[in-house]
Amino acid sequence: MARIFDIIEYVDEGRQEIVNRVPERGSGDFRIGSQLIVRESQAAVFYRDGKALDTFGPGRHTLTTANIPYLVDLIGKAFSSQTPFKAEVYFVTLRELTDMKWGTPNPITIPDPILGMARVTSYGTYAMQVADPQLFVAKIVGTQGLFNTRDIEGFFRSIILTKMTDLIGEMKKSVIQMAAFVEELAAGVRAKAAEEFAARGVTLTSFYIESIAPTEETAKAIDARASMGAIGDMGAYMQYQAAQALRETAQKPGGGTAATGVELGAGLGLGAAMAQMVTQAARPPATGAPAAGGTPAVSANPTTPAEVQALLDSLDLRLANGELSEAVYQRLHDKWEQRLQDMLKTP
Repeated sequence: MARIFDIIEYVDEGRQEIVNRVPERGSGDFRIGSQLIVRESQAAVFYRDGKALDTFGPGRHTLTTANIPYLVDLIGKAFSSQTPFKAEVYFVTLRELTDMKWGTPNPITIPDPILGMARVTSYGTYAMQVADPQLFVAKIVGTQGLFNTRDIEGFFRSIILTKMTDLIGEMKKSVIQMAAFVEELAAGVRAKAAEEFAARGVTLTSFYIESIAPTEETAKAIDARASMGAIGDMGAYMQYQAAQALRETAQKPGGGTAATGVELGAGLGLGAAMAQMVTQAARPPATGAPAAGGTPAVSANPTTPAEVQALLDSLDLRLANGELSEAVYQRLHDKWEQRLQDMLKTP
């Protein structure tokens, strides 16, 4: 047998509850003459067949066809004062809901006038208040099918993130400059999102950005460009990155093949050659062919006694010019001197 509700009320025990449904599932059987109790900072919306029947404010109300006039059309005029009718009641809080959280679940990729593209994360808080309970129930509960607080918060959070992403693109500011425009960005997001909130019977009373920051990868790119002092110069940036890669590899312990190649690069200026490849990609690499005057060109991978000797001569010159420390010079010189001796002993 269906349960008939003679007293309809909801005791709001949670400060952040937005809407609660009576009954929790299905439709309830409500009797004409039943008592509806609406507490302070609540509104009760009767809803049936996709339509809001009426809204009640705080106080005790006796249900009649006078205060729910749409019942006459929905269930007909031929009923006694005791006839129950089917509907759902949504108790909506009218309090201002403060300290509601928002944040980017995943980094946002945005165009950046300096870095080209950048990925940022952001989070903050906002506050909202239901201004039109009947419109709220119609749009959120009726259209979206949402009455769980978490789902409703997620819906409004998606609106905020969409407006924020759009506004960042319209501002055409780099993530490097974004921290200086946090207040302007917050005001813009609030203005853009307020219309979407209002269309659902809600007022966006405040919006704050607590943090907007680049991801680790974007932060590394910013640090690299700041270190080289040439932000916006892509050619110089590529040269800087090549030099950084050489330096980091040279610092690896072990003296293996990779370290040997970097040591040669440090001694022979291969870092500069790599930088030139960025702007002169069409220039062919050195082949080790004899230079003018018959002196073999210095090779990055010497395979003949003449090439090794040329490398040793170059090391002497770079030591004299102060381009190599004594320790680096001695290590390289001993290594290639031994290689030269081995080559000369080989028949």
